[in-house]
Amino acid sequence: MSEKGCIKCGSSDAGKKEVAMTGTGLSKILDVQHNRFIVVYCKNCGYSEFYNKQSSTSSNILDLFFG
Repeated sequence: MSEKGCIKCGSSDAGKKEVAMTGTGLSKILDVQHNRFIVVYCKNCGYSEFYNKQSSTSSNILDLFFG
């Protein structure tokens, strides 16, 4: 059975933030930030994973980070 934690350092101390980003083409020129993500990051080493907010399920996103 594998241990849960950050895949880089093994820490179980994580945080999450919501971010928005522009796409390509016209949305980039007009700075329209319609791409929304949840970023889960390790507070120890900074390793981060992005999850599409639109397609993420109602389950705890931190569980996805720790496998």
